[in-house]
Order: sequence, then structure tokens, then C-alpha cells
Amino acid sequence: MLSALTLLLVLQLVGEAIVVYFDFPLPGPVLGMLLLLIILFLRGGVSPSLSQVAQGLLQRLSMLFVPAGVGVTTHLVLIKDSWQAISLAVVISTLLGIIVTAVLMTILTRARKHGDG
Repeated sequence: MLSALTLLLVLQLVGEAIVVYFDFPLPGPVLGMLLLLIILFLRGGVSPSLSQVAQGLLQRLSMLFVPAGVGVTTHLVLIKDSWQAISLAVVISTLLGIIVTAVLMTILTRARKHGDG
């Protein structure tokens, strides 16, 4: 279990290092998770220890929102000045997320039907 947690933290660190070194416009943890996805594809799946660590993190996910809540309350003045842009960005990104999910679900469902038939 310690090795799985270490893997997650190392991949996050590697993602951060790559982003800083190459000045990528992508958060380091996101790049680290992409690296994890590649590793999981190469391994052929998730190990039991990694699954256990992931379940533990997901069960405590709400604690990860505490720093975000503190940041929001700290910068209420900035939010008050930009609420229209923030609201528009949230609505547009939510709609795009729903559309992309629906399109992918349709494509994957059709591909699965054609593969089973």
C-alpha cells in the first residue's frame, strides 16, 4: 500500500517538474494522472494496492475541498468583481462537459453494439 501511495505522489511530482521545466499550460497533478493512465495501460490494469489507496482517497475526497473553500473566502473581493465571468465559465464548461460525455457515450455504445453483433 505504501508503494501505491508513493507511486501517486511521485507521478504528481514528475508532472509538476515537467510542467515547470517545459512551461506547460497544464496543472502538474493533471499531467501526473495522465502519466498514471499510461502506466496503467502498459501494466494492463490497476493493482490491488493501488485500488485500495484510491478507494481510501476517494472516501476522504471532501477533505480536499477545504483548502479550496478557504481560498474562495480569502478572495471574495476578486470573486465579487468577476462574478459574471466566473458564472459564464462555470455554465459553459458544465455544458461542454455534458456534451462531450454524451457524444463519447454514444460513440462507445455504438462501437460496443457493433462489436457484439
